[in-house]
Amino acid sequence: MKKIFTLSILLSLQSLFAQQPYYNDVDLTLTGQDLYFALQQKIENASISFNYGDTRDAMKITDEDPANNSNVLLLYGHNDNGSCTLHRSRDKDDFGGQNCEYNREHTFARSNANPPMGDANNNATGIVADPHNIRPTDQQMNNNRGSKKFASGSGVAGNVGSGNWYPGDEWKGDVARMMMYMYTRYGDRCKPTLNGVGPLQGTTDMLQVYLQWNAEDPVNDFEDQRNPHLEIVYGNRNPFIDNPYLATLIWGGPVAEDRWGLIGIENIEAENIAVYPNPTSEILWITDNTTFSVESYSVYDLTGRKVLQNSFNASEKTIDFSTIESGIYLLELVSSTKRITKKIAVQ
Repeated sequence: MKKIFTLSILLSLQSLFAQQPYYNDVDLTLTGQDLYFALQQKIENASISFNYGDTRDAMKITDEDPANNSNVLLLYGHNDNGSCTLHRSRDKDDFGGQNCEYNREHTFARSNANPPMGDANNNATGIVADPHNIRPTDQQMNNNRGSKKFASGSGVAGNVGSGNWYPGDEWKGDVARMMMYMYTRYGDRCKPTLNGVGPLQGTTDMLQVYLQWNAEDPVNDFEDQRNPHLEIVYGNRNPFIDNPYLATLIWGGPVAEDRWGLIGIENIEAENIAVYPNPTSEILWITDNTTFSVESYSVYDLTGRKVLQNSFNASEKTIDFSTIESGIYLLELVSSTKRITKKIAVQ
């Protein structure tokens, strides 16, 4: 009964979100670099003319304060009392470069790209004007950050370590998903290591800290309001806002929120094989049938390395994942005549 209850809860959670039609032509059964390249192909051409001057008007919609439609929320801000440098919200009309005004922050710093993005004049187009990378910030807070690289920290935004920058607990997920977009959209020109510091995830170029932030700070309604408008005025979306779990499928690491139910905890329809609970942290249960009697299994990480393999000898078929690091894995189930593969999330 407990297993059935867990399964029903997970199924109900899956139904909360639906995949946006924008991704209908993307093969979402892919993982790893294959999925990275599929998403890159989808977002690489923003189909609508857009320049840096346009970002000022776009921000008033994408970054509107949900609690006050006359204001925008300020990246890195945290306190509307006291010094205006620390303010979290500001009147939309207070735009400029003076004290207590806000301006445009290139979250992936212009000078950190390789080659640098170039001057940000109002007629500039391309990478320097990409609105997925631009957020309103207090002008002094923008200067304080400068081109410092992002690094692990806690609490409010500010300097950490030796000349690095922590975006703040409220904003770290937003920043991570912007960095993932920039790396996917512009490839090696915006490698995560160019704008952040810390260990890499596996053999990829993705920083572990961005994957942690993506999982620890889920998308909220404020961040969700960006993509619908930018798809209209710019021509593409940030996939990692629509579904943070795409990052887990590509780079592994901590399991982020799956808003589309890509993990899959329903029966494998073709063979009516049940695999649950998924995500798992310890024991995974397998139920099979006479048309597909599972005899053995193999588990692979996203690099293709086999991490588990064994045969089933009992009527209760289980796999112990308690010693496996968190991330996404491929489970191959084998019978005497068939094999099927299932994505498994380990928490």
